Amino acid sequence: MKNPNTGQIPPNALRPLPSLIFASRWLQLPLYLGLIAAQAVYVFHFWVELVHLLEAAFGSQDALQQLVTSIGYKQQANVGALNETIIMLVVLALIDVVMISNLLIMVIVGGYETFVSRMKLETHPDQPEWLSHVNASVLKVKLATAIIGISSIHLLKTFINADNYSDKVLIAQTAIHITFLLSAMAIAYTDRLMSTPAPQRH
Repeated sequence: MKNPNTGQIPPNALRPLPSLIFASRWLQLPLYLGLIAAQAVYVFHFWVELVHLLEAAFGSQDALQQLVTSIGYKQQANVGALNETIIMLVVLALIDVVMISNLLIMVIVGGYETFVSRMKLETHPDQPEWLSHVNASVLKVKLATAIIGISSIHLLKTFINADNYSDKVLIAQTAIHITFLLSAMAIAYTDRLMSTPAPQRH
């Protein structure tokens, strides 16, 4: 839009087509709202599992059987009471939910800040420390690191319950975890190479 006084277009104004293309970033908003809904589902699932754990601790057989089924405890013998292995597997499952929830927050907040619109949280006391220097490369590295943490929890759950899994499953999950680890290292190394300034020639 032209300035009525000077008849010139302000330098920060966009032409119609670039303006339309730039405004298309708001199409991502429903995606982030969908991730918020997924976050709510994880919160509900966390509390369901926690309530089952508390009920099983007080002797509820129905809650115990639901825990055994949900954690993949495939032992053939009937489990009559809550034992240390089941408690550890349930707690690891809860930690897994928390880590995935953290990953969702990282994607929602970091992705919205990077690709949609500034949230202007600089003066907010609860601004995440990593958000002040987030960009697409940093977000990729942090996501890769979070995925490694989630994979580690899954692998630990499998090893604790190793008697109920075949060697093929154990080897496959270990190989997948190593693949995630190598991928994260490759992403971090590539990001370091791209962020390192080229040496100046004299």
